Amino acid sequence: MSAEHPVARADDIPVGEGRAHVVAGQQIAVFRLRDGRIHSVQATCPHAGGPLADGLIDDTVVICPLHNHTFDLATGCSTTGQPALRTYPTHVDDNGDIIVSVPPRGCPDFG
Repeated sequence: MSAEHPVARADDIPVGEGRAHVVAGQQIAVFRLRDGRIHSVQATCPHAGGPLADGLIDDTVVICPLHNHTFDLATGCSTTGQPALRTYPTHVDDNGDIIVSVPPRGCPDFG
């Protein structure tokens, strides 16, 4: 069963950018898209550990700043042949807080 964790206020992440947070002992990159949606994925690229929160984003993908590998923000799937990222269900609550759901470590239901 996943636990919900508040990580930041939605206003703390500029539109079109990402920020890395430690959530339940895991590094997670949280992105605020231009249309207001929020997505969360593992914070490091599986290729070489690049900091994904520093990557470029558009409406659907994040591009790793080290080697330009691209990942779908909703599914975690790579469009450039890399292993998929873990994704985390994320929403903004009525108070404007970003809430990330994180399964317990070792749980097989990572996205």
